Amino acid sequence: MRDWLYMIREATENGRRFSRVRVVSMPLTEYSRFGVWCAQFTNEAGEDIRYLQRERARAENLPDHDYWLFDSRLLISMHFDDADRFLGGELIEDPTTVVQHSYWRDAAWHHAIGRDEFAIG
Repeated sequence: MRDWLYMIREATENGRRFSRVRVVSMPLTEYSRFGVWCAQFTNEAGEDIRYLQRERARAENLPDHDYWLFDSRLLISMHFDDADRFLGGELIEDPTTVVQHSYWRDAAWHHAIGRDEFAIG
């Protein structure tokens, strides 16, 4: 984890931005609780992780799949099996698809709350 934290710290000191919204089911699974705990360290390093409850995401018509956006140009769509094991990512560069996912990211960000507030609540 130290390498990840170092990379985040160095990148954010050089003006890069690391942010994400985690959509979570309540009550939190053990893995999600672990993720909330870890986020205190990545947030200290410069990443901004926020949380959105799955019910709220559904109410806002946000997608039910995981993805990463890079510089609002590249999209990695994450694929999982029925047991939530990661199968791999699919690189998508189609501008229309990237713009749609950017919209969803911004909407999720608007409704999400910061790690510290989420951890207390």
